[in-house]
Amino acid sequence: MSIAPDPSEVFHRAADEGERRLDQSTLELVSTSVIAGFTVVFGHIALGIVDGLAAPQFGEFAHVAGSLAFGVGVVFLIVGRAELFNENFFDPAATAVEKGGVGAASLLRLWTLTFAFNLVGGVPFVLLLSVKGALPTPAVEVLDATAVGIVRRESVAEFSRAFTGGALVALLSFMLNAVDSVGSRIAVAYAVGVLLALGPFDHVIVTVLHVCFGLFLGAPVGLGALAVTTAVVTAGNVVGGLGLVTLTHVTQAIGARESEG
Repeated sequence: MSIAPDPSEVFHRAADEGERRLDQSTLELVSTSVIAGFTVVFGHIALGIVDGLAAPQFGEFAHVAGSLAFGVGVVFLIVGRAELFNENFFDPAATAVEKGGVGAASLLRLWTLTFAFNLVGGVPFVLLLSVKGALPTPAVEVLDATAVGIVRRESVAEFSRAFTGGALVALLSFMLNAVDSVGSRIAVAYAVGVLLALGPFDHVIVTVLHVCFGLFLGAPVGLGALAVTTAVVTAGNVVGGLGLVTLTHVTQAIGARESEG
């Protein structure tokens, strides 16, 4: 049985991965971000179909089945090495500490392009799948209800869910650097995907695409509500992903260096 690397080794691996992410050409970054955008939609589809089909027999427990199905979408992302917003918070921060700093422009480029092109990849796919008859009726009902539930939440509750979702996805980055095999990466990605949907906790790209499903399928969801939800969830993801998980792991690494010195 292999022994998990210590936090210092995990941080070093994260720094190398962050350097790779930051050094991507614009074409590569845009392409991998678009891929992530449409890939995660397979998780939405799985959740909608499984939850919808299970609901008549299992009632509210169908949400658990749908969450188990959604995890597959995150596995696709991680195995495919796609670039998802918020999942790329921790690694560049590790690079900044390990390599002696990273320019703000490089970070802004990475996060802005990822965010924008995740949506460029995901929204048209959602629109395509919203055509009448493309998805089973039970799935449409679940996706409609999910979108309405999201936009009707109080902003404080939405921020809290987004804070937790941002922390969870940033933690995924750390844990992926702690494992060595493809099987382990699949297991970690699947567990995080299930927890993300089970909460449900909000990741801005996943959440916006959920709301877009409702918008395109005819649910009572407006563009104004979509804009507010996007702003609140983005803020929560940033505070949870950068302010909680990334900051604490960075300080842990700095403390370990001081101890060694």
